[in-house]
Amino acid sequence: MTDGTTWLAAPQSIAFGGYHVVLARGLSPEELADRLAATLLYEAEHIVVAVGEHTGDSLLDLMDNTYGDSFDGIGLRLGRAGGWTYAVAYGGWPGEFGPLTPVSRDGAHVCLLEYEEENGKPVPPQFEYFHDGRLLSACNLHLDVSWGYQGVDGEPATAARLQQLLTAAGLPDPERDKREVHRTALGIVEEFFGLSLPKGPIVSGTLSAVLLEPA
Repeated sequence: MTDGTTWLAAPQSIAFGGYHVVLARGLSPEELADRLAATLLYEAEHIVVAVGEHTGDSLLDLMDNTYGDSFDGIGLRLGRAGGWTYAVAYGGWPGEFGPLTPVSRDGAHVCLLEYEEENGKPVPPQFEYFHDGRLLSACNLHLDVSWGYQGVDGEPATAARLQQLLTAAGLPDPERDKREVHRTALGIVEEFFGLSLPKGPIVSGTLSAVLLEPA
């Protein structure tokens, strides 16, 4: 089963705290996990430790038992759907991953969808798309000028085409409900890049899981 991505706009769509999802074409789940571990903003090198099949809740329980608090570690659940490999982060992921540019090396396509839902600032949801070490497009999905939205960033031709679709949908619109803007923007990005993310396995199913731990 494959789904789009607009379901991510629902409150606590994956877990408390928001979502951090990376989709990739051209990488296996194992390769994606290894490359994500290498982007962590720690002095120590991190390795990927397989911990079996888990639901989101059981992975968080395991992390609570391992670290004392799940937010003191980072776990990933991994899968494939609709031609995309995906990694869903759990635990203390906010602010811990560096740029995904190197994850897209050697011809890979890599998309980041992220929302720190419980951040008190509040931070808008983010979208970034990379290919072969280059940023093709990026924007905040609230399209909120107060958070620096000045149009879609990235490679000029790709960014301009995506901006045209957002504009055609009447965005940005400061009068529209932010959750509806979030959902609409996700749908536009999804269609433009052909994204697919399976809601059932992520929300209620079991997936292969790993912890990212110091070497």
